[in-house]
Amino acid sequence: MNLNPKWQKNNVNRVHYKDYGSHFTIVKLIKELLPSIDKHIVVVCIGTDRSTGDALGPIVGTNLSELNIPNTSVLGTLEHPVHAVNLEETLAYITNQFDSPFVIGIDACLGKYKSIGMIGISDGPVLPGAGVNKKLLPVGDMNITGIVNVSGYMEYFVLQNTRLNLVMEMAKVISDSVYLAISQHSKHRYLTKVHINKASY
Repeated sequence: MNLNPKWQKNNVNRVHYKDYGSHFTIVKLIKELLPSIDKHIVVVCIGTDRSTGDALGPIVGTNLSELNIPNTSVLGTLEHPVHAVNLEETLAYITNQFDSPFVIGIDACLGKYKSIGMIGISDGPVLPGAGVNKKLLPVGDMNITGIVNVSGYMEYFVLQNTRLNLVMEMAKVISDSVYLAISQHSKHRYLTKVHINKASY
């Protein structure tokens, strides 16, 4: 879990999960940040099911792991979460297991009251643990964050008292959007490759 990421210099595009057409907008924003060359994609969903607000990442990971996403690995689920204790080990596994993959970091976020329910999509890594004053390794070539509650006071307590319904609904929007974005991106890359191969004959 991180705070509303003020640390990030890159622009963050935010969409409320209940906005009309939110899926379409989020899919478009994700596709714009996916690599233009063939790379294996690793989705790292950060958080823990021991805290309702911080369960956003693992719920997204569980949803994605049940789908057949082309050229993609998913780490961080309700059964096998990625959190502060095993984050460094997880990143080492990614380095050893995959050849220069494109990593998407997904995490819960705290922010202003009026921003609750916003989903942020940005280039660059997410900083897990920043919201509760933990210094953990940055994760991702791009990141997706969901603002689940307010920041500024007793963050651990706030996370534990976040509404599960909000987290579940935001996780559904994020996981559906990630699935569609990667699937469409992979199909486009495949068709482009076929077109180039045919043109070379």
